[in-house]
Amino acid sequence: MTDERLIAENRKAFHDYHIEDRLEAGISLTSTEIQSVRRGRVNLRDSFARVEGGEVILYDMHISPWEYAHEGGHEPKRPRKLLLHKGEIRKLAGKTSQRGYSIVPLRIYFKGPWVKVEIGLAKGKKLYDKREDIAERDRQRETERRLKDRERGRADR
Repeated sequence: MTDERLIAENRKAFHDYHIEDRLEAGISLTSTEIQSVRRGRVNLRDSFARVEGGEVILYDMHISPWEYAHEGGHEPKRPRKLLLHKGEIRKLAGKTSQRGYSIVPLRIYFKGPWVKVEIGLAKGKKLYDKREDIAERDRQRETERRLKDRERGRADR
């Protein structure tokens, strides 16, 4: 089994989208970006990817500048190329051409020495879907609380 170490996660994506498919992609980074990523200075919130000219480009992923870099280092929100096979890119291009589909990064992690991004083929949730998810989570929490109270009541006797 390969050693995976989580760097950052995009929890907002699970709130805003139904994730239909997931893919693992490599990412093209500069040396100063790698140094910042090693320190966990990455934010995936509001980032997205597009298929352009046979390549998948990741936009709005913020990697903080490395404080020891010469001449300013890198631009924090520059577009970054994702490394995928041609078949995977064609599949993503076909799906995202349909209305309502997006490519969103779900998490960024180390897999051995390499930085990987897990991207998801996502369809936007409607407001009522989000409310339904929140209600379901509240029901689950309430059920767990009742079970815990019931177990605690038995332990007190």
